[in-house]
Amino acid sequence: MSTKTILVVDDDVEIRELLQEYLAKSGYEVITAEDGIAMKQQLEVHTPDVILLDVMMPGDDGFTLCQFVRKSSEVPIMMLTAASDEMDQILGLEIGADDYIAKPFSPRQLLARIKALLRRTRPAGVEELVQPTALPRTIRFGHWRLETLSHRLYDLQTEQDYELTGGDFSLLMLFLSRPNEVLDRDTISNATRGREALPFERGIDVQLSRLRQRLGDSGKHPKYIKTMRGNGYIFTAPVTYEN
Repeated sequence: MSTKTILVVDDDVEIRELLQEYLAKSGYEVITAEDGIAMKQQLEVHTPDVILLDVMMPGDDGFTLCQFVRKSSEVPIMMLTAASDEMDQILGLEIGADDYIAKPFSPRQLLARIKALLRRTRPAGVEELVQPTALPRTIRFGHWRLETLSHRLYDLQTEQDYELTGGDFSLLMLFLSRPNEVLDRDTISNATRGREALPFERGIDVQLSRLRQRLGDSGKHPKYIKTMRGNGYIFTAPVTYEN
């Protein structure tokens, strides 16, 4: 497989240099930017596989830059947040980030999270090359059709289609592959984040809320994802797989 490229966006030169050296030694191509202007310049030249995006920066902050990226790209984004600021973490997920990691963090922890992010957001089609029949090309449920190769979700009622972020696609695929099965928070977190859920972590709630909103689902009167209090969540709609 080709070398993956990581774009590190952080105004702290020591963090940029540390991550560039560590991730390069781990086999990644690393490019850096100190602010939003430099980030946009890098994106004109490079197509990164992951963006590590600091929240607090001069000029455009990480939230603004995340929204800028999401207007034209579904590249996985990991927000670098302050350990004590849960609202930053939640807001980042709400506007389209795929994951977050709180400062200070160890490079080894970050590397593990990057690998997990790449595993769940790698281009569709990899599974077919390895196991041609493992992943159906089309999955239907309710008035929706999911194209697994392109990560596009098609509304059969309005004839509109949407490109899902890596995290949203992974979460929906988890439910569609295990309908009528109660999935606890650790199962969901492992599938979408590559790790078990942390105590009191709200990132999963944000992801579920975002997916429900995309599907036009209601937590009080769910058509697709039902909350099983104290146990987890269950996908209740009939699912049809098509190759």
